[in-house]
Amino acid sequence: MKKIFFTVIVAGMMASSVGVLAWGVWGHNHINKGAVLSLPAEMGMFFYNHCDFIVEESTVPDIRKHVMNDKGETPRHYIDLESYNYAGRAGMPRTMDEAIAKYSKDTLQRHGMLPWYIQDMMVKLTDAMKNKRKTEILLIAADLGHYIADAHMPLHTSLNHDGQMTGQAGIHAFWEAQLPELFGKDYHLYKGMAHYVSDIENATWNMIDSSHKLVDTLLRIEFKMRKDNPEDKQYAMGADGKRMTNKFGSPVHTYEYAHVYHELLQGMVENQMKSAIADIADFWYTAWVNAGKPDLDGLDPTSMTDRSKAQYKEDMKAWKTGKIKGLRSDKEF
Repeated sequence: MKKIFFTVIVAGMMASSVGVLAWGVWGHNHINKGAVLSLPAEMGMFFYNHCDFIVEESTVPDIRKHVMNDKGETPRHYIDLESYNYAGRAGMPRTMDEAIAKYSKDTLQRHGMLPWYIQDMMVKLTDAMKNKRKTEILLIAADLGHYIADAHMPLHTSLNHDGQMTGQAGIHAFWEAQLPELFGKDYHLYKGMAHYVSDIENATWNMIDSSHKLVDTLLRIEFKMRKDNPEDKQYAMGADGKRMTNKFGSPVHTYEYAHVYHELLQGMVENQMKSAIADIADFWYTAWVNAGKPDLDGLDPTSMTDRSKAQYKEDMKAWKTGKIKGLRSDKEF
């Protein structure tokens, strides 16, 4: 199968990411908690005090999009790079304002604004930290974690966001939600502690570019598997002989099919989750440094921090081995 088939630059076949969750609840919850644990203690203790909130808030952007039907929310989660004739970040606008000027608001609404929105959120987070606005810090940081995680889901960078152009409908939720739920307990997600990012724009486009380069591979592997396996080997079937679906209407793949696909991906899902965690922590840390390293601990009562310290120590011990302790997420599959 020629690679160009999966690049999917198809005239007239325009699609958005409406109706597709990113990373699923399990993925977003674990990514945001891993990012909290990747922060240095001098700012990380404040984030850890509010870790439960940051974890729960990690899926709120999807709730705004799908449950509240917020039309302005949808394009923040993806960018259809083919629609922008993407050939590398050098040819892309640097800011949201420049993108609107070049393409129009309607184009961004249709084909996505994810990288520019991440950069806008960084400005807001830095300002909130500089002025020690506690509620804003927590809300913006948690939401920013969601969007950065979305940037690490390859299909959020492509018009073929759910395999609908290549006869692979359902692959989005399969890759990002069912695979992590089935195999994530064995992932090693620690990639080191947070680092300062000197060029946010460059780092953002590196995420997008790296993710987009994986699109062909994840589609090609599953496409061949689909050809080689009958339907009842691919999907869990109900008593009525029809495909089983989860509560969101996504098809449920058999464990055997999922296992083979996961193995053929050679760690792709795990690596993207790990990179998402590291990048979120880096961005949070960078916002704090750029804000002048404000004393965030002073935003909480001392008693609250004292109560958190013992559990923080235990969580950090596990985290250094690549594991996230004490986190239970709703299952989608």
